[in-house]
Amino acid sequence: MAPVRTHYLNLPRHALMVCATLVENPINLGMLCRTAEAFRLEALVLSDLKLAQDRKFRQGAVATHQWQPLAECAAANLPQWLNQQRQRGYTPIALDLQPQAVPLTDLRFPERAVLVLGRELTGIPAAVAAACDQVVMIPQYGVVQSLNVQTAAALAIYAYIGQWGMVGSPLAPTSLAPAPLE
Repeated sequence: MAPVRTHYLNLPRHALMVCATLVENPINLGMLCRTAEAFRLEALVLSDLKLAQDRKFRQGAVATHQWQPLAECAAANLPQWLNQQRQRGYTPIALDLQPQAVPLTDLRFPERAVLVLGRELTGIPAAVAAACDQVVMIPQYGVVQSLNVQTAAALAIYAYIGQWGMVGSPLAPTSLAPAPLE
């Protein structure tokens, strides 16, 4: 096994959890796993850990489910789970199109945060949004005022990384990656 992979589990992680409990599409969940792993996030939260065994999840994850920590919270328990995370020092932030939402460009992420994603098409239910401390939205200029949940999450994750920087250094290229040109 490559040295990078043997030490990977000991590398520091960003204190950002992505809560995808409400996301239903396994391909979106797999792509969220891939994005969470790319930025070494603390956890990707699924409604059921069995979802990571789904063929479509694995297609989207492209093996990152082997490296990305996964957690579980059933949708019915989400408000209580968010409260537990708050007690642990995390700030729940809903990513949703709501009138009171702060534009992503204006949000100052707390270092320890839970980014709560909504269901495809219907967003975040009122009870879950009420359990969040903040609501953030991505300003858009097209006719369709929504993005795929994975794309929206990736933009928000990247904004968080832009504010908090990379934890440690990015991984060195492995034998699977092309060597840099000299």
